[in-house]
Amino acid sequence: MTRTLLSFGHGYSAQALERLLLPQGWRIIGTTRSAAKAEAMRARGIEALIWPGADVTDALNAASHLLMSASPDDGSDPVLAALQDQITARADQFEWAGYLSTTGVYGDHGGDWVDETAPLTPATRRGQARVLAEAAWQAIPALPLHIFRLAGIYGPGRGPFAKVRNGTARRIIKDGQVFSRTHVDDIAQVLAASIARPNPGAIYNVCDDDPAPPQDVIAYAAQLLGLPVPEAVPFEDAELTPMARSFYAESKKVRNDRIKDDLGVKLLFPDYRSGLQSLLDQGDT
Repeated sequence: MTRTLLSFGHGYSAQALERLLLPQGWRIIGTTRSAAKAEAMRARGIEALIWPGADVTDALNAASHLLMSASPDDGSDPVLAALQDQITARADQFEWAGYLSTTGVYGDHGGDWVDETAPLTPATRRGQARVLAEAAWQAIPALPLHIFRLAGIYGPGRGPFAKVRNGTARRIIKDGQVFSRTHVDDIAQVLAASIARPNPGAIYNVCDDDPAPPQDVIAYAAQLLGLPVPEAVPFEDAELTPMARSFYAESKKVRNDRIKDDLGVKLLFPDYRSGLQSLLDQGDT
């Protein structure tokens, strides 16, 4: 029987998962808001639906697995806002459902470690919306839900090299600031491992082993390129968008033991140094 993944908001992380599943014979139906993206998806073998807009009833009927990557709109989950009754009615049809959340749900922990049992105290509206969305998905009876809290995502096309090369990268210094991050290929392998070993109700942090100050990542990227390390800018003096500034409102180090212990995952890129080196080796500059 063909396994069918219905992927809502089929974006960067879901595309990495598709690269693992398509060679295994999976049927993947993905939604996007963009006609151009839908065309590109079809060229890769994805059955693309422009949604909202398209009728997704047939896709829901066919799906054995669900993946939700769409971020909350105006504080509410867009998939549940439109399709909660249909998903609830089919909840026991699905073998696995995954919701991509964020480690932003933990809020600020002053640079301390957090794991999946840490209190959810987000300081940003984005984080608060994610907490509400997680709870809304968890409230659907019989849905075999798995929540994945993703750290800062990087990978092909999303590394720091371009900004370092064109001189727009900045080493913004805020005392004690530390972030966790994850390579998109590690997100994909975690999702694939969970699909192979379902555990409804499970929550997983997805991040590497080496939380680090953001200025260290920029400096290492410059060193790999053989370019001068960008000048340090104190956080108080940095010109940042409100969204960029909000990232600096929270500092924490995220533990990832559960993906290793429960899913048997061995990270492809356990730290930003190996991840950036790999991007450079692939010509992603």
